[in-house]
Amino acid sequence: MNNILEVNNLKKFFPTQNRVFNGFGKKPPSHLLHAVDNVSFSLASGESLGLVGESGCGKSTLVRLITRLIDPTEGEIWFAGENIARIPAQKAARHGMRSQIQLVFQDPHDSLNPRFTAFDSIAEPLKRLGNISQSDRLQNRVEELADRVGLSQTLLTRFPHQISGGQKARVGIARAIALNPKLLILDEPTSALDVSVQAIILRLLADLRETLGMSYLFVSHDLNVVRLLCDRVVVMYLGKIVEMGNTNALFRQPLHPYTKALIAAIPHPNSRHSAVNLKGEPRSPIDPDPHVCRFYGRCFKEAKQCHQTMPLLQSKESDRFVACHFPEI
Repeated sequence: MNNILEVNNLKKFFPTQNRVFNGFGKKPPSHLLHAVDNVSFSLASGESLGLVGESGCGKSTLVRLITRLIDPTEGEIWFAGENIARIPAQKAARHGMRSQIQLVFQDPHDSLNPRFTAFDSIAEPLKRLGNISQSDRLQNRVEELADRVGLSQTLLTRFPHQISGGQKARVGIARAIALNPKLLILDEPTSALDVSVQAIILRLLADLRETLGMSYLFVSHDLNVVRLLCDRVVVMYLGKIVEMGNTNALFRQPLHPYTKALIAAIPHPNSRHSAVNLKGEPRSPIDPDPHVCRFYGRCFKEAKQCHQTMPLLQSKESDRFVACHFPEI
């Protein structure tokens, strides 16, 4: 199966400054926050890949890099055979690849322009990137998209404040698939919705992926949703990938202590994973020691080696990768 997306050794460091007074006329020393640090993974055509981890692990920064909203510090982003990391973020909005990578935002309430009707929101990418300006073609395409996502055409004339959260989510999805993208990035697409509506939207997303043959990069804190919707999972911690593999295998037998703690935290009366208590606090992502494991200080399996050598992401079995000196095997 061909890969639609390949990320190689991707890094994004943000400069920060020490605000402590450093003497008259002296510039405070600069430091680097390692938001995404040497990340590599691939996404096959038609595949759904989950991206999970605590807040601050680098998921959102990684999404911004792939959608070319910000420029990487180093690394490559190969999309449909082109290294789009070379495209400056300022020019990416007008590049030909822009229509093929679309994003469904986390909050359907804030991601819609309050001055646009549902019709206007769905039509906007068609006019800007699809070169569709004829009113009859535009009308037909918007109505077709509304039908595809289960949005009543009678709602197309309404503004965001006049429709429900679930209906707003459908507008956001219709807008994202309007140009038939090859890659759809879903950034917590159901977190702001009621539980009853979440299930309907997730079923819609699963059906659209099967019908349209798109690839999904699904970012979520809800591991149950990831387990339902994704073929493989990437687990991030403080800017690095700590584990990656097939969804069923990863949930059945997590290899990294951090992954084990995440899965054990899923509330389930019949869970086979006992609770895992993580000690300490997360390490600082600012100028981290390149020789120390990022999970050191919280890990229940840490040893002297973890403080001396950074574990590399290595294959442990078929389609399973883990960055740990003492994986759970």
